[in-house]
Amino acid sequence: MTRVERWERKAEIPLLILAATFLIAYAWPVLNQRLNPNLRGDLSKISWIVWAAFALDFCIRIGLADHRMHYLWTHWYDVFLISLPMLRPLRLLRLLALARILNRSAAGTLVGRVSAYVIGVAVVSVNLGALAVLDAEQNAPGSNIRTFGDALWWSATTVTTVGYGDHFPITTTGRIIAVALTLVGLAMVGVFTAAIAAWFISQVRISEAAKAEADQLEDR
Repeated sequence: MTRVERWERKAEIPLLILAATFLIAYAWPVLNQRLNPNLRGDLSKISWIVWAAFALDFCIRIGLADHRMHYLWTHWYDVFLISLPMLRPLRLLRLLALARILNRSAAGTLVGRVSAYVIGVAVVSVNLGALAVLDAEQNAPGSNIRTFGDALWWSATTVTTVGYGDHFPITTTGRIIAVALTLVGLAMVGVFTAAIAAWFISQVRISEAAKAEADQLEDR
């Protein structure tokens, strides 16, 4: 186990707690527009503190890496989410830290891992996409996404690539979120289909191996 992996194992639970704290600090003002200004300010400070913690964690991981440039290249998503703190809805990308924990806790088989990923990504994408698009759209002039219910419906139809068109984003940030959700939906379908095909192939091979073994026993 490398030094980076040891650090990640030690930091994963604190990062999980920070991610949950950030989600609350982000979602509360979005869902409650009448929130007390002082509380809103405190939640904003918490959001920035979490960002600083994630940035510190990434700097530590770079310092512990044996090949730092290679580590930066292979962890470009961390660089992206840390270097764009001003794009408020896109701050939810910090919750990608949960993917590392999901990867370690998923079942060992291919189907188990894929099932964990697909279910986890679907639930997280729909809910976080709804929060992000509501944040971007609810105060925009001419917007048709005004409530969390509207945002959740839009997010679900977008991530499943159905796209009824009854709700749609009109802001640039909202449209970026829409593109991201569509790509996530297409990727989920592709990954799930590939996993199912691989599972069927493995079952056929197991069946053929068992049949061949049975034939050999009969020949004896």
